[in-house]
Amino acid sequence: MKSIYKSEEGKQKILALYDEQLTRLSCTYKDRYVTTSYGKTHLIETGDDTKKPLLVFHGGNATTAYNLLYCKFLLDKFHIYAVDTIGHPGKSAETCLSPNTYDYGKWASEVITALSYDKIRCFGGSFGGGIIAKLMCVSPEKMERVVLLVPSGIKNAAAIKSASMLGPMILYWLTHKEKWLIQCMMPMAIRKENITDDIYETAKRSIQYAKIKKGMPSNVRPADMRKCFAPTLVMAGEKDCLFPASKVIPQAKKMIPNCTTKCLMNRGHMTDLSKEEEQLIVEFLQESIA
Repeated sequence: MKSIYKSEEGKQKILALYDEQLTRLSCTYKDRYVTTSYGKTHLIETGDDTKKPLLVFHGGNATTAYNLLYCKFLLDKFHIYAVDTIGHPGKSAETCLSPNTYDYGKWASEVITALSYDKIRCFGGSFGGGIIAKLMCVSPEKMERVVLLVPSGIKNAAAIKSASMLGPMILYWLTHKEKWLIQCMMPMAIRKENITDDIYETAKRSIQYAKIKKGMPSNVRPADMRKCFAPTLVMAGEKDCLFPASKVIPQAKKMIPNCTTKCLMNRGHMTDLSKEEEQLIVEFLQESIA
């Protein structure tokens, strides 16, 4: 099997950042490994183990360590299982799955079973949101409550909308100059202040040392999604060049039976959440099923 890393040295540099980011969590954590038919899957188990379990998926070409720093507002509210997406930078198997099939959903379903849950609450953003969308289609009975943040897999924008990032990325590969990496990220960030040090360093190491996954999870079939009756909150950015709210929210309302939506006004794909938005997510995920 071909490695997803360009070199062993590059892999170790990505994992060194991964481990350093974990040390900055506000609570204890431990490594978990589960076996799936797609390969061994690594998770970080953290948060409060007296609270409701929550399965968390990170964005594409990022890591669960970075994502946990972004999701710190969840740590004292849930018993968290944060998954390293298979075939992406991190500690899971390097098996690459097609984003155009339901394989990611089938893999995620196996993870839930391996953790010994019949059903569970899920949170994921971007690529991770697309994984959950596929999961909702293949195993709707395993979904308890769901939050999808700037998700793929619902109504993706045409690829041409993100073409402006390709040129700067190529120039960064050639020159390793910071200005080109920043320019590559700006269509997603909208404002430079949205490119935090952790976002920048995580993206930098992935681009330099890993083989970047270009395809996002494809749109799920509405007929498949309509089988999932779990309460679902979909939050999309008004100015997201990848998954714009103007496309995602109407489609989500059409095909998700029990759907609540929130447009993140004046926000792109990379965005900080307000305290009110964080609280909305927490309260939605904490709510008991009637």
